[in-house]
Order: sequence, then C-alpha cells, then structure tokens
Amino acid sequence: MVSNKGSCGVDGMEVDNLQEYLSTHKSDLVREILGGQYLSNAIRGVEIPKLNGKKRLLGIPTVVDRWLQQAVSQQLMTRFELKFSDYSYGFRPKKNMQQALMQSLAYINDGYSDIVDIDLSKFFDEVAHYKILQLIYVKMKCETTMRLIRKWLRAPILIDGKLHKRRKGLPQGSPLSPLLSNIMLDQLDQYLETRGLKFIRYADDFSIYTRSKSEARSIGNEVYVFLRDKLALQINREKSGIRRPSNFTVLGHNFTSVYKKGSKGQYQLIVSKRSWAEFKRKLKRATKKTLPCSFNERLGRLKLIYQGWINNYRLGNIYTKLKKVDEWLRNRLRSCIWHDWKKPERKRKNLIRLGVEKGMAYAWSRTRMGGWAVAQSPILGTTLKVSVLKRKGYVSLIDYYSKFKVSI
Repeated sequence: MVSNKGSCGVDGMEVDNLQEYLSTHKSDLVREILGGQYLSNAIRGVEIPKLNGKKRLLGIPTVVDRWLQQAVSQQLMTRFELKFSDYSYGFRPKKNMQQALMQSLAYINDGYSDIVDIDLSKFFDEVAHYKILQLIYVKMKCETTMRLIRKWLRAPILIDGKLHKRRKGLPQGSPLSPLLSNIMLDQLDQYLETRGLKFIRYADDFSIYTRSKSEARSIGNEVYVFLRDKLALQINREKSGIRRPSNFTVLGHNFTSVYKKGSKGQYQLIVSKRSWAEFKRKLKRATKKTLPCSFNERLGRLKLIYQGWINNYRLGNIYTKLKKVDEWLRNRLRSCIWHDWKKPERKRKNLIRLGVEKGMAYAWSRTRMGGWAVAQSPILGTTLKVSVLKRKGYVSLIDYYSKFKVSI
C-alpha cells in the first residue's frame, strides 16, 4: 500500500507516516479490534470529472483503515478467488483487461456477433450492504472480520465539510471495494455459466455474446430480471442494448472489419475515439505551459500517463494515430520550453547555443508570435529536435509502444 502512495483521509495522515504510527500504536489497534471497540473513521469524499462532463465520487478512507482493509482483502481473497469465474477479468491476480478484450474478439470472430451490452446503473453506489455481508458470511464466519467489514461499509462520507450517512454502496477508492464488487457480481457469473452463455466481465462492465438478435433479446430480458430481483441492481437503459460489432464498445475499444482475402466476417480491435480524446486531454493538461513544475517533473507526469494508456490500449491498431499524437506532444513540450525561457535575451542566448545564427536568434527572440506557433515553426523544430528532447529525458510514445510488438 505504501508503494502505491495515495491521498490522505479525513485525519490528514500521509501514507509515509503509516509505519511510524504502527510502531507506536499497533498493539493498541489490535486490542481494540479483537475487543470489538475499534471505530473506523469517516471517508473523505473527492469528486473527479468524467468524460461526459459529470463527476464521479471517490471515497478515500484513512491510511490506517486502508492498511487494515488491505489485510482483510488478502484474507478474503484466499476464500473466494479460486471460485471466481474464468471469464471475470477485473481486479484479479493474473487477470487483466487485455485478456478480456481478446476473449471478446474471439467470441465475435467465432460468429457470436449479436451482443447483449448491459451497463449497470451506478453499481458502486447501489450495492445492498446486507447482500454482500450475507455472501461473505457464508464462507467466512469470523465475527471480528464481519464486524470490521460492516463498520467500513457503514462509515459516513465527508463531502464539503458535511458528514453523510451511507446505507448502501461501496466507496470507490477503498482497497476492499474491488474484491467486494467481484464477490457480489460472482452471483451473476454463476448464473450466466449455468445457462451456458458466453460472456466477459471486467468489474461492473459485462457483455454477453449470442448468435442471433432474437436470442440476445431473450437473454437480455432474463438477465435484467435476475439483476433486479436477485441482486437488487438496476441497469442503465440508455446505455444498454443489443449491439453488433460495428457499434459495440468494450473497455474503451471498438471493432472494425478486416478487409483481407479469406477473412470475411472477421474483426480487429481499435481504440475508441473517446479513449483517444481522453488520452490527449490528459497529455494536454500535463503540458500546460503555465503548470508550475520543472521540465523533468513534467516528463515524469507524462510518463505515468502514456505508460498506463499504452499498456491498456496496446492491443488496438494504434501505431499511426500514436505517431501523430507523438508529434503533437513534442510540439507541446517545445512550447513549454519556449515559455520557460521567458525573457527575450534568454531566448536569444539559448537559440544561439542550439546553433541558430545570431541575427536570426535575435529576430526570433523578439517575435510577437504565440508560443504554440513558435513551437511548430522550423526555428524550434530544427533546434529542439527529437534527439535534443531525448537528452533531456523525453521518451517517444512510439519507442515505448514498440517494446510490446503485439499483433492480433
């Protein structure tokens, strides 16, 4: 948990202070837990923007509660993990998004191209506490563990200085929530497997693959009733429906036909427009020229963004678009460097150091062109070349992507 860093909770304790705290208070903490006197802290509510303009509420427990939840999660994992479905890919050891995508693609290319696409409405906000506690109690009849989980589920959330009661839902941001969501939705997996259906599930994102539209419609209605009556969950009707590969999006990917001899009816993965837009939005935010950080710090932020994105979307056909984004990103960095030089005289001296003739360096240092226009001009394109940026620590997106050498 310490290696993952993360924000502090309502008590303000940072992750780096956890070890020192435990060295002093660990025995008291254990005594309180075993004696049933332990009280969990409130959760700090943080809203983060979503692509559709709305906001998602994250619940961040205190560092101590996160440490305890991680310990409980590891114990619960030993009881539940081996029983989970092979077609559940989210938040599990040796399972990942790429496996889910490849299974989805395999279903479609095998002819299961009428897809039941179901979006659960606010799943993490709507999970019934009594149902998840009942499922855990069946396999772990430990009063201490059950008491802890109940306290964490019922912990109030602090939003804008006000405490709000919680009687349902799993706080996104808690180390325990991913496992609890899998325990809850494993009931759905078992139902689908009993019916012999072909499906994939990644956390609360799942889809079912059938050979005909009529079959898809019938199965969709049955699953809707199961979710409503057995799990007390509702689906988002606007985002759910029967799809074909050409209008189906799964985990930020779309499908496009393969136009090759002997490959009729076959598809390949591509990254959705929305995922590309989100990627560029994050890169743009990290390369905002007025961002108060050094060039090395900026490169560090970019590295976290593009490594995570390329790792997730490397199975899609991204080389051509990624190359264009790479060129755009380099111009953004040149604009940042130009802005950091600030004064005309400093710009002139730096241009001369980069090999620009003195007269031209003087003229460009006094230009009235904006920073973005200068960044795209030959004066920086031929001086702050890729090799120069790499010496400063820049890693090309294409160079990073080329390490995977994945083909579908």
